[in-house]
Amino acid sequence: MNSSSRAGQYIQQPGGYSAYIPAPLPPQPAIVFDAELQSLLTKAERAIAVLDGAVQTLPHPDNFFAMSMRREAVLSCRIDGVESRVDHLVRREAGFAVEHEAAEFDEAFNYLQAMRAGVAAIVKRPMTTSLIRQLHRQLLDGDKEHNNSAGELRQQQTWIGRPGCSIVDAMFVPAPPRHLNDLLRLLESFLYDESLPVLLQVGLAHAQFETIHPFLSKNGRVGRLLISLLLSQKDVLQSPVLTLSDYFREHRQAYYGHLQRIRETGDWEGWLKFFLNGIEQSSQYATETAIRAVAQRERDRRGVTDEFGRVAANGLRVLERLYQTPFIRVQDLVDMSGLTFQASNNLMNKFIDQGILSEATGQARNRLFRYDAWIALFE
Repeated sequence: MNSSSRAGQYIQQPGGYSAYIPAPLPPQPAIVFDAELQSLLTKAERAIAVLDGAVQTLPHPDNFFAMSMRREAVLSCRIDGVESRVDHLVRREAGFAVEHEAAEFDEAFNYLQAMRAGVAAIVKRPMTTSLIRQLHRQLLDGDKEHNNSAGELRQQQTWIGRPGCSIVDAMFVPAPPRHLNDLLRLLESFLYDESLPVLLQVGLAHAQFETIHPFLSKNGRVGRLLISLLLSQKDVLQSPVLTLSDYFREHRQAYYGHLQRIRETGDWEGWLKFFLNGIEQSSQYATETAIRAVAQRERDRRGVTDEFGRVAANGLRVLERLYQTPFIRVQDLVDMSGLTFQASNNLMNKFIDQGILSEATGQARNRLFRYDAWIALFE
């Protein structure tokens, strides 16, 4: 049975099921800009502009950017049931093992690497199907179960529904594989369309990508990556510090419900209102985090300057290093300062006495110290 809406149509397939073929963007009839949508758009644009300004005034915005990316990597994976933590991700990145979390780290680390690759790529090239496939390939790096499908558009029909349900009883059946290249080509063309405000364009593109569902796995993560990268590429943000994954996770049922209503009734406006509300809330949260980061930095710098005496200069150098990697060993102090091991140990104790660092392993030897307050800003 065939059925259609403004957003696309279900087409009967030879196997007795119907698959959904989305219509090209922008929607037709055009998006209805009622008072609520216009108000939400204005608030979202204002909030994200404030965030961009706040980040650019940070003393070292790259450090904030790096931690924000780690937070997004962890939160995006949590939506899919992968429980990792920002401190574990940073710790393993720095080469300090975290027991019992290798698999979870790999998934979060792959997301982080995909975002870094995407950030580097969009400076030189537009968002294309080729780049999207590259991001997917990075997400599946080292995944033995899905290694053959990494970066490859699916070659088989898939569906979404309750565990164990058949394709006939599925909640949603995306387009058959033979349509994927054309659908992604049309989506890519829409990304050049300048007829809509950027935030609406990005919101529409995310929902359309999730509906196309071009890969066998990790479509949600790729779609969330696209939001961050497109906002940066289109100069809404100078760096992708906005993380919507927390909002999507908190409102998981509403998120999936809005995507399904697009397919069933063509309700693009309902989805865009939900999306813009997420942009505003997430931007406000990130701005508050940036403000707290500045306050934390000044508080700790003042503590080092006032309490460390003759080693205050070395203490400030260590503190700056901690904003890049908030884990450190005594040997790291030796390497970066040229102090003896004993002098470096004494300096470490000053950080502990000041409440800036705490020991992370509980061991008497090979101790590792963490910058709790800085990590807590992004957990």
